[in-house]
Amino acid sequence: AGRKQRAAARRKAFSLFVKAKEVPAASRCPGGGEGGRWRCCRQAFEELPGIHRHVALHHSGDVGRQAGLGAGPAEAGGSPAGGLAPAGSAARPSGYSNSNPEISWALPDLSHVSHDDLTCIILFFLNILFLFAYLCHVVGSQVGEVLLYYCYCEVRDPEKLCAWQKALCQHLHLTGKVRVASEGINGTVGGSKVATSLYIKVMLSQPLFKNILCQEDFKSSAGGAHCFPDLRVGVFKEIVPMGIDPKIVSYKETGIHLSPQEFHREVEQYLSQATQGQSNTILLDCRNFYESKIGHFQGCLAPDIRKFSYFPSYVDENLELFKDKRVLMYCTGGIRCERGSAYLRSKAVCREVYQLKGGIHKYLEEFPDGFYRGKLFVFDDRYAICSNEDIISACRYCGVLWDQYKLCSSQHCRQLVLTCPSCCNKGLTACCPVCQEKELKMSSRASGQTLKEECECTRRRPRVPIEHGSPGMLDTGK
Repeated sequence: AGRKQRAAARRKAFSLFVKAKEVPAASRCPGGGEGGRWRCCRQAFEELPGIHRHVALHHSGDVGRQAGLGAGPAEAGGSPAGGLAPAGSAARPSGYSNSNPEISWALPDLSHVSHDDLTCIILFFLNILFLFAYLCHVVGSQVGEVLLYYCYCEVRDPEKLCAWQKALCQHLHLTGKVRVASEGINGTVGGSKVATSLYIKVMLSQPLFKNILCQEDFKSSAGGAHCFPDLRVGVFKEIVPMGIDPKIVSYKETGIHLSPQEFHREVEQYLSQATQGQSNTILLDCRNFYESKIGHFQGCLAPDIRKFSYFPSYVDENLELFKDKRVLMYCTGGIRCERGSAYLRSKAVCREVYQLKGGIHKYLEEFPDGFYRGKLFVFDDRYAICSNEDIISACRYCGVLWDQYKLCSSQHCRQLVLTCPSCCNKGLTACCPVCQEKELKMSSRASGQTLKEECECTRRRPRVPIEHGSPGMLDTGK
């Protein structure tokens, strides 16, 4: 009887998994075509046997977990809301405390939610000249959104948390990226407002995050599942890649958190003193150069680095710059400041290190027309979101004000480039003249095969810039 029940549970889970991959009728291409009736792992399937074969080959583990088999709720005594403890193991491992509870495998009940409410229906219209534009048609007035969040906490079993996260996101038809590590979780997911609301509710009820994660830790912006190509959930050594073992530089040694209001007052005072040449404060942007290029706080120091993993080397090479200074740090959502401020504090050169709680996202919610000017770069297909009308960056080729990124058209490079419509019409769509020339040569070849390599203009960029004399602050005027 037990075997029959498990087989029935697996068949039901398999059917639900396939159903979740079905493309809404309004989103399908007329007459079939490349749209397909089902989509999974960036593939389209028109016939039922095709999607069945794909799920059986590539998602057997996911189906098993949803059915409560193997590494799922059944191992915890059959209770879907219970912890996932090894069979026959009643005693807790040494060092276990109530502050590090088991991971709940609970998934939200969707019986009262329609499929259309859960998934934003995406209609694609092809642009005659360039790329397609998205038009999100929302059934039942449900507008989609993108969530950004992180939570530092001790995770005893990152693989288990990763499996639950993947099942939860698939259950709610969410796309995006989620990083799990022994130090916590970092995610950005997109879907309908019904789905993201349920996601937040379930995350807050997860015992692992109890009394650590709260509603305010989730930053939201207009978007949806279409903002990401797929769902990627994985286990990593760090939830934000700084390149230093979390045991050596821990989030527990972070700087002092300032609310958006407190940070706003600090920046106001800093700008007032800076104009008189009396400030002993550095307003430090922890993001990459292409992020600060299209938006930043007035008067900030924005390191010319390409990756956050270069930030520790930047600090090491510029320790004299930070000596006896008060440092105000900020980033997109706050997570890079957690480890970045801890690293800066470990050098014991600064007077004080502060960081913006919730990052630019939370600051803009309260001060949309404050000291942050330009757009906020985001790591999804939108590239940027805006809260004010300022354009502070320029076209790579003609210098006209422009802040809308595109991918470099040269297939060997694929870096981000700012090129205005006028220059695009002239064929100037690569990130630099070197790439533009390479693209012309490669397109003239008979073979369409291309190999990705580091862009030559990127290779010439110093990996870690050294600031000489006074830090090169960006404009302090509005």
